[in-house]
Amino acid sequence: MTLATTASPVLKFLEDRWNQEIANTLDEGELLRYRSNLLGSDLRITNFAGGNTSSKIQETDPLTGEPIEVLWVKGSGGDLGSIKRTGFATLYQEKLLALERSYKGTDTEDAMVDMYPLCTFRNNPVVASIDTPLHGFLPFPHVDHLHPDWGIALAASANGKAKMEEFNREFGHSLIWLPWQRPGFELAMMMKRAVAENPGCDGIVLGGHGLFTWGETQRECYLNTLTVIDQIGQFIERHGIAKGAVRFGGEAVPTRPDRREIAIAIAPFLRGRISAQIRWIASFTDAPDVLQFVNSVHAKDLAYLGTSCPDHFIRTKIRPLFVPWAAESGIDALKQHISVALAKYREQYRAYYRTFATQDSPAIRDASPTVVLIPGLGMFSFGKNKTEARITGEFYTNAIHVMEGASLLADGPVPGPVPQCGDEMDPASFKVFSNYVALPAAEAFRIEYWALEEAKIRRQPAEKEFSRRVAVVIGGANGIGREVAFLAASRGAHVIVADRDEAGAAKVTSELEAVTSREFLVSSGVDIRSREAIVSMLKAAVAAFGGVDILVNTAAIYATTPDGIFPDSIWGTTFDVNVTANYLLADEVAKIFEEQGLHGTIVFTSSANAVVAKRGSEAYDVSKAALSHLIRELAVGLGPNVRVNGISPATVVKGSTMFPRDRVRASLTKYNIPFQESFSDEELRSRLAAFYAERTLTNKEIEPADCAEAILFLAGPHSRCTTGHLIPVDGGLTEAFLR
Repeated sequence: MTLATTASPVLKFLEDRWNQEIANTLDEGELLRYRSNLLGSDLRITNFAGGNTSSKIQETDPLTGEPIEVLWVKGSGGDLGSIKRTGFATLYQEKLLALERSYKGTDTEDAMVDMYPLCTFRNNPVVASIDTPLHGFLPFPHVDHLHPDWGIALAASANGKAKMEEFNREFGHSLIWLPWQRPGFELAMMMKRAVAENPGCDGIVLGGHGLFTWGETQRECYLNTLTVIDQIGQFIERHGIAKGAVRFGGEAVPTRPDRREIAIAIAPFLRGRISAQIRWIASFTDAPDVLQFVNSVHAKDLAYLGTSCPDHFIRTKIRPLFVPWAAESGIDALKQHISVALAKYREQYRAYYRTFATQDSPAIRDASPTVVLIPGLGMFSFGKNKTEARITGEFYTNAIHVMEGASLLADGPVPGPVPQCGDEMDPASFKVFSNYVALPAAEAFRIEYWALEEAKIRRQPAEKEFSRRVAVVIGGANGIGREVAFLAASRGAHVIVADRDEAGAAKVTSELEAVTSREFLVSSGVDIRSREAIVSMLKAAVAAFGGVDILVNTAAIYATTPDGIFPDSIWGTTFDVNVTANYLLADEVAKIFEEQGLHGTIVFTSSANAVVAKRGSEAYDVSKAALSHLIRELAVGLGPNVRVNGISPATVVKGSTMFPRDRVRASLTKYNIPFQESFSDEELRSRLAAFYAERTLTNKEIEPADCAEAILFLAGPHSRCTTGHLIPVDGGLTEAFLR
């Protein structure tokens, strides 16, 4: 467990980030938001979207004009680190407390959630979370419920209650222990009784779950929370020092020095197998704490036990997939191990569902794991997008820290039932390894397939057209490629903006942050004439997202000479860029598509010039004719797993690097279009574009956005039965009609 020290004289590991000058300017609602953001800014304190904070604030009732106490509590699905004032649910405290009279026991506690909207203050639309009564029934003005790794390590230890009492004596606290109970109204009643029976207590450890702390003021609550968490860290550290440097039984498999190269090599295969039912985006980490765990003697046993905290396994599932690969083995052996282990995992997951599902349970979800552990390499994690994939990995890293902390607190075998086991629970359902207690499978299922969790999932926004897809856009620094990148990103794709102009690609990537998350973007330089450069660029895509789903190339060159005579060098370069480079791109990306076993799409940019014969542009025109036929050849060769299509635009002047000022001037002169030397580049381009538009049936200028729309139609699901074809984007250019 990584323990980063600070210079604070009070806290050894954490940092007091409270700024009283800022706090003095805030009202109680903003102070709650401020406190929450500070707590959420440190993942050692709580994980993403985990935990809750609350305050009981005096408000004026809009109906009576009388002062009233209102419970402000983090809304369902919110994240403490980024929550705004508007992210808190607000409830009449008196009405919430009155619900106790309606509560009939655990069989009806889910129905209590339907009562929370009836307690809403000021018609606040924020959905109250299932943890709302846990805060409301505690008799303290300000309450924090968090899932710090150190706190869960204590809560998930087989000797956790005894160690909590030892901690209380050592640090002068009065924490109380409660056995495992699924969050909800019953747990709120248990907490209310426990506090009433233990006057002067300063926190609650929820067995297998997390930590509650509180205070009379916002500042006091924040400091109490930091102090308890930090001191639990000190307590665990002391035990760790006494046990020496060995963790998880010691190293069983050495770390591969070439692990990152292997990770990139195996990622498409792994992503493809994990995505058998629905496509996923991957994230990879070989952080030291992850490697220490996956390489260890105890890793397989602890991984199978699963996670403990509900916030963990909602994302990580009941357990990760552990691939028993000997690090000295090769890639082929690793693929075989993945296939065998994955088949077994899915079989076990379906059995888990069948064992615990009831008539009212939501339908079984994807049986694939979201976390994959590979000795010698590290950890892959998967999500519907890069952010979710990364966060899933962070959650399992939290679980690793929890298992480490629990093992450090071990003092030998624990007699009798573990303290996480409540009076009405089966002690045998709690599995223990190295002092770590996993949540019983039945309880894990009740969380994972809880109707209330299902409702939270259904409240999430619908996924976009290109969600879960990775699109590589060559020529993305300018013109059509830039528009493709923007349109794909706005429709949910993860985008690699690649261009020979590396600075230009980076600039476009930066601009794309206005329409998508920075985590969904990669920029890369690439010379598409070089197979090695193409391989390097595609490796960057795989390293970022686990694979590739869409390849678009808009890059080309248009060579001209003053006398219309083309030297061999210009002819050769034109074909290298406009034809051979497309072949190289397709050849290399096809290898990734084959490894994934997922459907892939390729879209290339030909030209109306491919079918219009004229003087002075023979190298360009003939190269585009060759590209058009290459598209058909590739469609035949790569089908049925890969669709290959193209577009044939007429001249696109706007934003095109093929129209520098000199070429535009030459074209205007050629067509006797008047212009002045004082005209700007855009004014010159506009005149030329208007001339080209007049030659079409629609009289429309062809813009990059028109081409981008056609490209993404061909790249997307709406053209699933189209391959080997080119869509004209020429405004109705009669000379380009096929004969």
